[in-house]
Amino acid sequence: MNLRNAAVGLLVASLAVTARAQVTNVEQRLDELEREIRILKRQRELEQEQAEQKAKESPMITAGKEGFALTSADGNFQLRFKGQLQVDGRWYLDDSANNGTDSFLIRRARPTLEGAFYKDFDFRLMPDFGNDSVTLLDAYIEWKHWQWLKPRFGKFKPPVGLEQLQDDPWTIFAERALPTDLVPNRDTGIQLGGDPWNSVVQYQVGVFNGAADGQNGGIDNNDAKDYEGRIFLEPFKKTGIGPLQGLGVGIAGTVGDESGSVGNPNLPNYRTTGQLVFFRYLQGTSLTNTTVANGQHTRWTPQGYYYWGPFGLMGEYVVSDQRVEIRSGGVKTSDHIRNSAWQVTGSFVLTGEDATFRGVTPKRPFSLKDGTWGAFEVVARYTELRVDPDAFPTFANPNNSAEEARDWGVGLNWYLNRNVRLYFNYDHTTFDGGAAGGKNRQTEHFLVSRAQVRF
Repeated sequence: MNLRNAAVGLLVASLAVTARAQVTNVEQRLDELEREIRILKRQRELEQEQAEQKAKESPMITAGKEGFALTSADGNFQLRFKGQLQVDGRWYLDDSANNGTDSFLIRRARPTLEGAFYKDFDFRLMPDFGNDSVTLLDAYIEWKHWQWLKPRFGKFKPPVGLEQLQDDPWTIFAERALPTDLVPNRDTGIQLGGDPWNSVVQYQVGVFNGAADGQNGGIDNNDAKDYEGRIFLEPFKKTGIGPLQGLGVGIAGTVGDESGSVGNPNLPNYRTTGQLVFFRYLQGTSLTNTTVANGQHTRWTPQGYYYWGPFGLMGEYVVSDQRVEIRSGGVKTSDHIRNSAWQVTGSFVLTGEDATFRGVTPKRPFSLKDGTWGAFEVVARYTELRVDPDAFPTFANPNNSAEEARDWGVGLNWYLNRNVRLYFNYDHTTFDGGAAGGKNRQTEHFLVSRAQVRF
């Protein structure tokens, strides 16, 4: 019995020792597991911290209907790529005088690079490869820290013509009306501008090299500069008066001194809406048969638009007064030539979308799958340009330059979506003078179709 008891005791003691050892092993293993979990947890935390840090340092890439953008993680730096492409078919109907050539052409091809540095400093670089030529249109830097004061330096659109200031993809007609012949296209200079009170007021004032009417100004050829300014008001924009919210009125003007030479007369040619020259100053091989700019050049233009729902209306009047000179028979002859132009353009969006100065956005973009067709807009306009009668015959030849052009046009615009648009326009232009023997230049019947992509 004692032996049995002793054996049982030994067995119990052995089991107890084994149990204690197992418990110790389990506790040790649990400690090891806890240490491993803590290590893994810390590793996970480190990985998350590294991922968050990498995300803070990695740029963001976006793409959409307004173009492509690369933005730094902190938002301080941005690079945007945009562009527009316009492919035209031009047809001059009943053109027995062969003034125009029916053709297809690339009207505009403009890759555009924009960006921002430290959020406040913007830049824009836009060349144009259209019309089988290369031209630098925009190249400027702008400080936009304040809404009410934005200095801009470089080459860009001067603040003058209303339709000229409208972005090219959003003009109502494929080609702008005749008043645009009398305002500068682009010029190089310095401008202060802003749009305070939530853009109820827009203003720009600037000093520029000076560009002839309708021209893309570049390097200046004299020390004088042009002083240009514009103020535009949308007084009901932020009110609750719906029918008046789209009303805008303004006035702009320029003053400067221009000078020209035989090689660069610094004077314009005026073009029809079909882009054919209908007026030019005398151009020869010497100062005895070449008209040149020589003195003060002033412009002024009241302007305005009105948009209410699908209806849009735009109008402007431009006067351009340039002192010109020619030497004939050893005698200098000079005079102020005062040319003027005006236009009224109306539009109506048949599909009910809002008409705006910045284009139409279809509510239902074109899709064969969904059976939607985008937006349709009908347009009409009347425009005139009158050359000062004093230009003839001393400074311009009445046998190849018309004294007046009168144009009416109609069209249909199809906005497949915000990025793709088709134009169909017809313009009818009549002239006073401009042909041999004092006859009138042949009436211009201009038909244009355009396919446009912008982003």
